[in-house]
Amino acid sequence: MVNLGLIRGSKTSNSVIVSFKLPYYTHWGQHLLVCGSEPVLGSWNVKKGLLLKPFHRGDELIWSGSLPVPNGFGCEYSYYVVDDHRNILRWEAGKKRKLILPIGVQDGVSVEIHDLWQTGSDDLPFRSAFKNAIFRRSWNLGVEKPLAELQNELNTEDSVIVQFRICCPNIEEKTSICVIGSPLKLGQWKVQGRLKLNYIGESIWQAECVMRKEDFPIKYRYGKYGNAENFSMEMGPNRELFVDFTTTQPKYIILSDGLMREMPWRGAGVAIPMFSIRSDADLGVGEFLDLKLLVDWSVQSGFHLVQLLPINDTSVHGMWWDSYPYSSLSVFALHPLYLRVQALSESITEDIKQEIQRARVQLDGKDVDYEATMAAKLTIAKKIYSQEKEAILSSTSFQNFFSENQDWLRPYAAFCFLRDFFETSDHSQWGRFSLFSQDRLEKLVSKDSLHYDIVCFHYYIQYHLHMQLSEASEYARKKGVVLKGDLPIGVDRNSVDTWVYPNLFRMNTSTGAPPDYFDKNGQNWGFPTYNWEEMSKDNYAWWRARLTQMAKYFTAYRIDHILGFFRIWELPDHAVTGLCGKFRPSIPLSQEELEREGIWDFDRLSRPYVRQKSLVEKFGASWPIIASNFLNEYQKDHYEFKEDCNTEKKIVSKLKSCIERSILLESEALLRSNLFDLVKNIVLIRDPEDSKSFYPRFNLEDTSSFSDLDEHSKNVLKRLYYDYYFHRQETLWRQNALKTLPVLLNSSDMLACGEDLGMIPSCVHPVMQELGLIGLRIQRMPNEPDLEFGIPSQYSYMTVCAPSCHDCSTLRAWWEEDEERRQRYFKNVVGSDLLPPDQCTPEIVHFILRHHFEAPSMWAIIPLQDLLALKEEYTTRPAAEETINDPTNPKHYWRYRVHVTVESLLKDKDLITEIKGLVRGSGRSYPPLDKVEARTDMEKQPIANGKQKVPLEYAMEHFTGQISSEVGVILFPTAQKHAYQ
Repeated sequence: MVNLGLIRGSKTSNSVIVSFKLPYYTHWGQHLLVCGSEPVLGSWNVKKGLLLKPFHRGDELIWSGSLPVPNGFGCEYSYYVVDDHRNILRWEAGKKRKLILPIGVQDGVSVEIHDLWQTGSDDLPFRSAFKNAIFRRSWNLGVEKPLAELQNELNTEDSVIVQFRICCPNIEEKTSICVIGSPLKLGQWKVQGRLKLNYIGESIWQAECVMRKEDFPIKYRYGKYGNAENFSMEMGPNRELFVDFTTTQPKYIILSDGLMREMPWRGAGVAIPMFSIRSDADLGVGEFLDLKLLVDWSVQSGFHLVQLLPINDTSVHGMWWDSYPYSSLSVFALHPLYLRVQALSESITEDIKQEIQRARVQLDGKDVDYEATMAAKLTIAKKIYSQEKEAILSSTSFQNFFSENQDWLRPYAAFCFLRDFFETSDHSQWGRFSLFSQDRLEKLVSKDSLHYDIVCFHYYIQYHLHMQLSEASEYARKKGVVLKGDLPIGVDRNSVDTWVYPNLFRMNTSTGAPPDYFDKNGQNWGFPTYNWEEMSKDNYAWWRARLTQMAKYFTAYRIDHILGFFRIWELPDHAVTGLCGKFRPSIPLSQEELEREGIWDFDRLSRPYVRQKSLVEKFGASWPIIASNFLNEYQKDHYEFKEDCNTEKKIVSKLKSCIERSILLESEALLRSNLFDLVKNIVLIRDPEDSKSFYPRFNLEDTSSFSDLDEHSKNVLKRLYYDYYFHRQETLWRQNALKTLPVLLNSSDMLACGEDLGMIPSCVHPVMQELGLIGLRIQRMPNEPDLEFGIPSQYSYMTVCAPSCHDCSTLRAWWEEDEERRQRYFKNVVGSDLLPPDQCTPEIVHFILRHHFEAPSMWAIIPLQDLLALKEEYTTRPAAEETINDPTNPKHYWRYRVHVTVESLLKDKDLITEIKGLVRGSGRSYPPLDKVEARTDMEKQPIANGKQKVPLEYAMEHFTGQISSEVGVILFPTAQKHAYQ
């Protein structure tokens, strides 16, 4: 922050009156205060901050407060919303504000600071996605000299120095910022009389001028102008500075006007898993260096972003199960699968080159062969390692890498050695190494150990993965392309992280999701849930380290299952499906609460309700055999599961034994499903850690256990169920998210997006908006319960929109799956009463993608498969084969590969032209390498890089948008209403 330096003078003073003013709308019982780093502002103790008082000015509610400070005073400060007891309800996002008083202010003089509330979205332009990629400049914007002193102009009682300050993170070369307005000093709305602002660093522009009291109220706007005198005005209504000189006599007014109000930036991107990319150089799978080609294609197609799935090492089982990218062996290590072995050395021997070529031919299949690809790459890498290890391991580059990453790298290498030595990742089977200790780690990775060479091999692989991904990442930034990573919600229970930090995980539990669009039985991901209480003790250091590591490569990231930071669906470790879980944290139903409502038979409600009628319905004539093997009749017509099969995992084990012994002849899958239905036929789930606490089973009304209850019990349980799932947890979950999510967001400067699909509590979207988190909108999974299909034109700006994602079928496959749904879509969305085509033709794809590109969402990120469907020659493969994941199958093989190489896509000018037309036609921004082409377009229409240059006269007459001081959202001008609201 540059010293304000509004005035210079020799006279010293003892105190200055500083007044804070902030427009902000509050609810009943809420107050605003300012708290800062100095004792007069509470020393960051909000209880001791300066409480502001509200007053109305027209429709605005202004909060104001004053205090005396010594001359030369400086501090950091922020605004907070508090309750009557000064408990924090909300705080500003972004960096702390800085205050440095003007030098030479006389004793008793009043300095007014006019601020605007900083929201999470205000901070987005300073995230690395914009700062280091999209808005990255090839030219330097130099800090300009301080303005001339203005003291001599303060020679009359009615003069006031006003400092104008505006933030503009995106500015073109040879362009400056100015302010024009109603006073003579601001040109009286004439561009020629504008006040030029100086650049002072950190995207801030400011200037000062002396105003007379008769100039007030001052109406003004900021604008941009270039050397050719072309001028563009900011959007929205006129800004206004009002001072009531009957109650205050300020000599200095500092206007912190926030962000310049420009047309909201909107961009487009492509999504594809790392393993799915195909190139001429890869060995059976996409590789980090292939991203450079994909970036080139993205730039040509008008995309600012490439989105990947997680790229961490997942080699837990040593087989194809490890293709699941969300089950991390380590949250820090990169996956050896994505290594380009021929880039390991510049002097690879001829025999190894031939081996690489043979592997390329063998592995160039329709899908990824995970096991064969991993085996081939590691075999080749070991041969190259043996030839060059001494040179690499002694190099300065490697030593720097090792020094920066040894905290996670050494445990990771030791884990990989032990995993291979014991032939299992289950560290509970490692004898004395089961419990991690620093002493044992030192012995494992010691240079004197017999297996030191094996440990170093894992260092070597991670070093080269780091170098290759770093090369691709820097290439993307230079091209103005955001590389977007993925932050998985969980880690594998047999991982480096659970071995080293077992206290951070609840190892007797499993993570999943309740029934939703993807699976009526819920999902069980198998990850242990987090011990958030333990994590908070060091301010979530493990999470902060994860984000710091990701930020080395990515400028944006997707938070997988962001609902998990509000609450997680927790299952017992003996569960197989995801139905019988509970939210953690959550407020349970207490036994006392239930008894007050007349519910008392807790064993009846919390144990599987199995009657002969149910057995006959599910197993027919075989029910006696099932009953004799799995159940005991504890009273007439009431059955309970035997001890050796009273959980889902036990049922799986016993069922397999019965099938092997030919006791049961029916389908194992059908028997398992029916037995699971019986064991889940409960109404209440008893807390295993507190026998007097209960949780209503999800969809309890679907059970026969519920159906057989009396009407009173049904009514009570339905009411308590609704309260548990939709009301009583909201405050708790909001507080939980506001403890954890800010830590993530402040751990790096990456742009954060949250995957907010599924059953969304009402507290989620307000918190995301408050923190500046971008949500996800998939048209076939609308947030609105009364809609079958989302309406892209009605999406909010702070969203990513897409027609599909990796967790569902592609656009083509979805179109072909359901004829009746297809007809409803054609009628209600396309607006046609004609019979839709059976196949998702390129014309249909074009229509759907156009609607997504034209949506007001900040980002339209389209899966590559959906983009390829724009061209008929890329649709010869069965659509179902393009699906990346099947969420209903916990053992799904993640192996989809694009059937065309990136090199071929770069040559397909027809496809590039069509995609580029969709992007530009929607008014979205596109990468700077197309600026030459953009200048040609400008000759025809006033569009430059996705931003419309609006004539000043038109802007003054038609731009009537507004700024909401509470949420900081630009409400778009009526002239653009059709496109953005």
